[in-house]
Amino acid sequence: MRKNSILLMFALALATGAMAQKKNRKQKQPAPVAADTAKKAAPAAPAKASIKDKVKSSKKIDGMFTLYQDTVTGSVQMYLRKDQLGKEYIYQSFSMGGPTALFLHQNMLRETFPFKVQKAYDKLEFMQLNTNFYYDKNNAVSKAANVDVSDAVFFAEKFTVEDSLGYLISVDGLLLGDKLDQVKPTMPPTLPPGAVFNLGNLNPAKSKYSMVRSFPNNTDVLVELAYDNPNPMNRGGKDITDARFVRVKMQHSFLAMPENDYRARRDDPRVGYFGGQVDDLTSLSFTPFKDFISRWHLVKKDPSAAISEPVEPIVWWIENTTPVEFRQTIKEAGEKWNEAFEKAGFRNAVVMKIMPDDADWDPADIRYNVIRWVSSANPPYGAIGPSFFNPRTGQILGSDITVEWRSGAGTPNFDELFNGGLSSAAVTMPWDNPAEAVKPPVTNGFGHKHLATCAMANELAIQFQTGLAAVEILDDAPANGKAAGEISEMHKQFLYYLIMHEMGHTLGLNHNMKASQMLSPEQLHDKEITSKIGSLGSVMDYPSINVNSNRARQGDYYTTKAGPYDIWAIEYGYKPFSATEEESALAAILSRSTDPQLAFGNDADDMRGSGGIDPRVMVNDNSNDMIAYAEDRFRLVNTMIPKLKSRFARPDQSWNELRTRYLMLQGQRSQMANAVSRYIGGVYVDRSYPGQKSKSNPFTVVPVEYQKKAMALLTKYLYSPNAFQADAQLFPYLQAQRRGFSFFGVGEDFKAQNVAQQVQMPSLGHILHPNTLARINNSSLYGNTYSVADVMGDLAKGIFSEDLKGNVNLYRQNLQTEFVKGAAAIVDAKAGYDNSSKAAALLTLKKVKSMLAGAISTNEQTKAHRMNLVFIIDNALDPK
Repeated sequence: MRKNSILLMFALALATGAMAQKKNRKQKQPAPVAADTAKKAAPAAPAKASIKDKVKSSKKIDGMFTLYQDTVTGSVQMYLRKDQLGKEYIYQSFSMGGPTALFLHQNMLRETFPFKVQKAYDKLEFMQLNTNFYYDKNNAVSKAANVDVSDAVFFAEKFTVEDSLGYLISVDGLLLGDKLDQVKPTMPPTLPPGAVFNLGNLNPAKSKYSMVRSFPNNTDVLVELAYDNPNPMNRGGKDITDARFVRVKMQHSFLAMPENDYRARRDDPRVGYFGGQVDDLTSLSFTPFKDFISRWHLVKKDPSAAISEPVEPIVWWIENTTPVEFRQTIKEAGEKWNEAFEKAGFRNAVVMKIMPDDADWDPADIRYNVIRWVSSANPPYGAIGPSFFNPRTGQILGSDITVEWRSGAGTPNFDELFNGGLSSAAVTMPWDNPAEAVKPPVTNGFGHKHLATCAMANELAIQFQTGLAAVEILDDAPANGKAAGEISEMHKQFLYYLIMHEMGHTLGLNHNMKASQMLSPEQLHDKEITSKIGSLGSVMDYPSINVNSNRARQGDYYTTKAGPYDIWAIEYGYKPFSATEEESALAAILSRSTDPQLAFGNDADDMRGSGGIDPRVMVNDNSNDMIAYAEDRFRLVNTMIPKLKSRFARPDQSWNELRTRYLMLQGQRSQMANAVSRYIGGVYVDRSYPGQKSKSNPFTVVPVEYQKKAMALLTKYLYSPNAFQADAQLFPYLQAQRRGFSFFGVGEDFKAQNVAQQVQMPSLGHILHPNTLARINNSSLYGNTYSVADVMGDLAKGIFSEDLKGNVNLYRQNLQTEFVKGAAAIVDAKAGYDNSSKAAALLTLKKVKSMLAGAISTNEQTKAHRMNLVFIIDNALDPK
């Protein structure tokens, strides 16, 4: 009963409370209001952020592209106007400082491509454009233009603000990364880990902006990219402070697409320009090419004048980093190009200026073309003169030249001026891996497509040192007035050539390794001739320094003016013509390509490697009779070597200079031998067109008599027992200067046999290269009578016959062993060598074995050597 009473009282309490709450809610409820009044009372939507809001802490940089850089974080935003979308621009990257081993040194041109920006929903896309193809709009096929071309969107970002005129986006992901330019090179998969220095992973958090600037027609951003590698397998050279933490300076430049009356000029294989390759996909021609050359946009002030000043000349600034004592010579050298431009109808086309120390402009500004000097630890070049051009037309837009201080002063950039290593004579021979030897060489450096460099300055500096040594040794003493004056003139000519060569590249010209063929050895020393036309057809060659062993008849050491080819090439590239007359006028210029003074052959034809076939297209050669020229140089070297010690063993320094001078002379021997060896199995190339009625066929075999003269010269000065007879007296003194523990593990004694092998083996390797032997066999079908069997037979005779009646010295033991190993490897080769070459090698081995059977030995080492040769031969003839 009590329980029920309690429940009843609890229920009444709940009911009373509920009624009270209901009454209170009814009393507090506001009266209804009109709908529009309620709507106004609702909270307002937040206002959209404006451009001003998003950049309130940023500095504005006006120009072609407007940039905003946050003054606190450094972050950069870009404002793109709507009228800029869909327009074409040009991107150009430069490395401005980084590991030289990766070609990231200062002022190296890298990527060039056109791009456009387009809107995709809430994003802006940056797209690289393909310039490889041409479609004639009058051909219906052009309606399908680029249907199979893959687009390349290298950056996409949501815009943070849109206003009536444009869009604001963050560009840190574009500029502080590798989307524009793949800075870290892709290493070949076959390269062992740690074989070369490489960057670690990009660290965006540690990367930063160095400079942000924008001008009416270009926007430049300099960044420092940080790469971290916690466990580097290769710690790099002296230029790498700590391989775990590396910074690379890069400049991103965005340029407006030029809008002018510039007209692209077509490329032609008879003259050598850089430029662009374009395939015409609407042409049925056997040469469906629309290739164009790169050149500056020169326009006459007076179009009616035969010779007129340009509206805008090509202006070069000699940067204030240039040694003061060289500036006037460099200015004169650059102005020498004006002779060539006058033939093209322009007066004062090239203007040289000296940058004052208080200049208010930055040499890194791409609007200025500068010649700068640097001093790097281990640069892969001595000087470099690249230019960049509009990928659509070939119009050169800018260029710089960088000269390494040591090269410009005439001193090479590396300690081992000749590759005579301290510890090894590891010369890779083509028969070691024939299949690999016939593959085209990889020249683009770790997979990056823009890492090819011009090595001319290093070559030139080595040649200069040879001339310097010749003057000091053979023209009495450095203090002698005649010698001092000669050295000063030699260096002036050296600088003229160096600057003119690199400037030639910036004018659009590529190498001409055939230009040294213009004069005979006698004419090269006739200043009456060389003062008028120069000593070379072009300054774009890599010539040997012109030193005469007859010091009384010394001519110019280097050519100091634009050669006939240079003048002709500039006329082809730069002479203005109307659209209607241009084709016939260019054809008339090109018709003169058969003139010997206008001979042309570039790196694609070059015989440095195994791919070239014309021995006249070669580096470190000179004259139209290389055998006569090389013989004079061999005599010069053999005269100088016994006198080196008396001249270069200086009382106040170590023996390092003497050692270096000796190695440089070995380099001269090697260069002469390499140039001469190319005539064996060589084929002359003539690129003239049928209508020019040249006296030469497109392919003409080097006369057999000249091939045999080349073989005889190599035998006499390189392969004979006494080829290095004069050198022995120097070997006890060729001591490198010790630096810390620099000799640790290698032994500091001079490796004389290694050096000799590195002089001898490259020429032997070229003659027995599978490409050379195949060419000898192929050319036998159109005139060559110097067969592979004859070539190998003459080699065997030259390498063995002189010491069959006595003992064999160490040089010849190495040479004979390598020759027999090479012939045995050719016989056993599974790939690379053709059948006729293998048959000739087999015959040669049998001939050598027959020679050895009658040989006389009086010491144990010679007996051991010949026994080893027979062992190698027997294994090749009858493998177990």
